[in-house]
Amino acid sequence: MRGGAVLQKVCMRWRSSVTLMESHMPLINSASQYLDSGPTCISHLSMSSMERFFTSQADPCWGYTTKTSSPVHFLRQLHSGHSQRSFSSSPSNHEPSSVPQLPVSWLNDVLPARLLPYAHLMRLDKPIGTWLLVWPCFWSIALAAPPGSLPDPVLLALFGTGAILLRGAGCTVNDLWDRDLDNKVERTKSRPLASGALTVPQGIGLLGGQLLLGLGVLLQLNDFSKVVGASSLALVFTYPLMKRITFWPQAFLGLTFNWGALLGYAAVHGYLDWQIFPLYAHGVCWTLVYDTIYAHQDKDDDIVVGIKSTALLFGDNTRAYLAAFATTSIVFLSLTGYTMNAGLPYYAGVTAAACHYIWQLSQVDLDSRQDCLAKFVSNKWFGALVFTGIMADKLLAQSPGIV
Repeated sequence: MRGGAVLQKVCMRWRSSVTLMESHMPLINSASQYLDSGPTCISHLSMSSMERFFTSQADPCWGYTTKTSSPVHFLRQLHSGHSQRSFSSSPSNHEPSSVPQLPVSWLNDVLPARLLPYAHLMRLDKPIGTWLLVWPCFWSIALAAPPGSLPDPVLLALFGTGAILLRGAGCTVNDLWDRDLDNKVERTKSRPLASGALTVPQGIGLLGGQLLLGLGVLLQLNDFSKVVGASSLALVFTYPLMKRITFWPQAFLGLTFNWGALLGYAAVHGYLDWQIFPLYAHGVCWTLVYDTIYAHQDKDDDIVVGIKSTALLFGDNTRAYLAAFATTSIVFLSLTGYTMNAGLPYYAGVTAAACHYIWQLSQVDLDSRQDCLAKFVSNKWFGALVFTGIMADKLLAQSPGIV
């Protein structure tokens, strides 16, 4: 197929996915003529090579920053006759490097090179996931503490360790399932399994080690908690599949990530009471807020790859849905305080958390990857606000005038 025909066909695809405007059609036609009359290296191009170029977000030749600008920028360069060096059908211009490149982080300063891929697979360089997993555990442990007392520090330490291990195991499972999708998404293509820095057997070996250590943590709890904790593994292993079959994978993540709200309460009391379930429901709604914001980072890539998310489902109505989930979250958090006979300090924490929601939803730019990531990461402070309110309420519960 002649290069001009391929260009026309690919641009028609882009019009349907990222709205290549009519105003660019003269530029496309001119570029097509150039391709058809150009040198051999660019006049006969494969559909796959051109599509790989168009879907690049960080091409070393042009330095694209957004997917929607890539085709237009390329066409302008092509029209001016300067694209020969950057757009060749030669596989060497498009195939990933034979040496997998891992992100540079603080891990490079503390770990030997051979361990870096394993640490990146566990996301040790990105602790936000651990914070989001551990806060529901800490909330329920603190709520279950007697009035006037601090939560058991041993339990907090065990759950903190367990959160690191379970989050790492969850990321490993996710990357094992998604390795053939991750290498097509700009944000995830450098992950160890997607890039080839680790093999599948090595990933499975790391998963087994994390689960074994996690079992060691779980065995320190009471028998009822062991059953509750073990039952969460069904969610951990099935969550990564949800993005393939439903537009609600964020809801399944909420069920998974907030299981600690139930487990923490069970670890203190040895049973589950209906009073703790509103906290679990609050956590699911909270996850729907922060992970929908997170999913907006990848919405363009997700369309191309075929991944489903609430970001794609809600589209331009995302902010309204987020407001509904945030409101429901605060209602369940308030209901938790009511069922637990919480006092004013607890509701002060709830009010602070509600203000954090207002700030997030009013300020987030859903079309900016950087801002979506920043708002997502800020949710560690949301969790801290709720925990501070619970702690203050427990410590001051027996003080005069504060009930």
